[in-house]
Amino acid sequence: MASTTTSTSQHILREVGGAENVANLTYCATRLRFQLRDQSKVDVEKLESDPAVLGVVKQGTTGVQVVMGGGVADFYNDIVKEPGMGDSAADSAPASGKKEYDGVRGKYSYVDFAFEFLSDTFRPILWALLGASLIITLLVLADTFGWQEFRAPMDEQPDTYVFMHAMWRSVFYFLPIMVGATAARKLGANEWVGAAIPAALLTPEFLALGSAGDTVTVFGLPMVLNDYSGQVFPPLIAAIGLFWVEKLLKKIIPSAVQMVFVPFFSLLIMIPATAFLLGPFGIGVGNGIASLLEAVNGFSPFILAIIIPMLYPFLVPLGLHWPLNAIMIQNIATLGYDFIQGPMGAWNFACFGVVTGVMIISIREKNVPMRQVSLGGMLAGLLGGISEPSLYGVLLRFKKTYARLLPGCFIGGVVMGIFDVKAYAFVFTSLLTIPAMDPIPGYALGLAAAFFTSMLLVVFFDYRGKDEKAEALARIEAEQAAASEAEEERIDAASGPAAGPVADTIAISTPLAGRVVPLAEVPDEAFAAGAVGKGIAIDPSGDTVFAPAEGSVMVAFPTGHAIGLKLDSGVQLLVHIGIDTVNMQGEGFELLVAKGDRVTAGQPLVRFDRAAIEAAGYSAITPVVVTNHRKLADVVALTATGDVAIGDQIIDATPKVTEKV
Repeated sequence: MASTTTSTSQHILREVGGAENVANLTYCATRLRFQLRDQSKVDVEKLESDPAVLGVVKQGTTGVQVVMGGGVADFYNDIVKEPGMGDSAADSAPASGKKEYDGVRGKYSYVDFAFEFLSDTFRPILWALLGASLIITLLVLADTFGWQEFRAPMDEQPDTYVFMHAMWRSVFYFLPIMVGATAARKLGANEWVGAAIPAALLTPEFLALGSAGDTVTVFGLPMVLNDYSGQVFPPLIAAIGLFWVEKLLKKIIPSAVQMVFVPFFSLLIMIPATAFLLGPFGIGVGNGIASLLEAVNGFSPFILAIIIPMLYPFLVPLGLHWPLNAIMIQNIATLGYDFIQGPMGAWNFACFGVVTGVMIISIREKNVPMRQVSLGGMLAGLLGGISEPSLYGVLLRFKKTYARLLPGCFIGGVVMGIFDVKAYAFVFTSLLTIPAMDPIPGYALGLAAAFFTSMLLVVFFDYRGKDEKAEALARIEAEQAAASEAEEERIDAASGPAAGPVADTIAISTPLAGRVVPLAEVPDEAFAAGAVGKGIAIDPSGDTVFAPAEGSVMVAFPTGHAIGLKLDSGVQLLVHIGIDTVNMQGEGFELLVAKGDRVTAGQPLVRFDRAAIEAAGYSAITPVVVTNHRKLADVVALTATGDVAIGDQIIDATPKVTEKV
């Protein structure tokens, strides 16, 4: 039997158009990133019907991102094993032979690729950075509790702490090697040569030449030495240089000997070029950007603390935040602290506040899919500092989310600015990494302000537009009715087959007085098309819905706008008071019964205020439909016009004939 992961993976591949439609597949911390030959073949609704899929976002004309959460690697590994995929999925080129980018789209393709290049360079390294950031947090906690000073020189720290520092420094010290590899791979150059170029500048032999800032003579030329540990811009620029050098060498060197001589000449050219020119230039670029931001911070840390969280909600969906992450690392390497990470936390926690609010509403509405999406986003955020599940699962899908998010970003940024929060280690923003910031109380207060502002805005004002909310509640309503119907059918099946032929017509009387309206004229497409059930509608003249016959309450919505009955005759009847009145949240309705109650003919079920319905801008026309009409031989509305009073027959239902057993 296939595992849940395998079944979901097969489902995803099928709904993106199958293996033959996939030109390229990669993944990052939380998302499967497809490049497709024909994006129109993607069925977003079916993709999102799987509970494991947290969200789907189309990007550009060929890209699709499927948000899976922290277990994304398992789904990726299963998908590439499917027939027609293979391990080459991540390396295959699009059918057109052109480079395709699934990030921000601008007027110029080179702008698109620049940001895509930065994003895809850092994404594969994210796992190592996350792990290292939590090791840093453990050491910072030890500092907080007075066990060992985090920033004390290594020769003053016990061996255990020295070793733990080595555990996280391994990622940051050798970060240029990782960046060199991923950047080269993104460009199409050899990733191991890309890694070897910055690695040469981290060897004991290179370090033995002198200290950072010294000038030495190599090949008869002056070389300025720099500390390349933890740097990101030098390997990025070196990878670009490698791409062009490889391209040139492959044109010159015969293909039969390229495997030997292309890497040889690439290293021979690019390592000196990086040490003499590209490396110092890259450090200059990084220092220049950092100095500019530092100048803004020096002018007013308060203003910068507000700008950063207000920008991030727009930068992250486009992948434009990665350069700032590089600057954070640069700041810590050069200044010993960073002034971006703290304010950035306000954006993250405002984001997590939004999804927490969505989770609260989803629990209240019994909206299972959104509850799963929001719970996954909340846990990934609060414990891991990962915003993608929240961003792609909720924020980019609903109209009102940014109106709830940005006030949290602003208020959190104000608090961060008041306390001038700084980071002394590169960590991801989560509850676990709060101790890495200074001052801790100010940072925690800023996170709380951002989180609860956005969460409460969602709880009190919702996260959806009017149409989005109505659609969601209608779907939930239909699912609950279907579940109740299935349960009733299970009970009927368990009680055994009917005792003899049954073919007598069942007459159903009107549950409320008023003017008859043909179902086709109801101002709701689902009811008008008969998708909900067959029957008729009433424009009510009274204010009460009565039980038309003996039976039980199958569904009783807390809002009082609709009620479902299972009549003793076997007919399942839905009375929906007004159109879109679910949006009134129960205002103007009084529910007089509860689910499971027995009712008798003429018993009041719901009282409603027609004036309140119309004042809210909704139609009071009330569909009265048989929802299990497919189980019956026929359902016929007896009249299409005129007025009806309580007790008048409006629908005839004919059961299917069952043979005596």
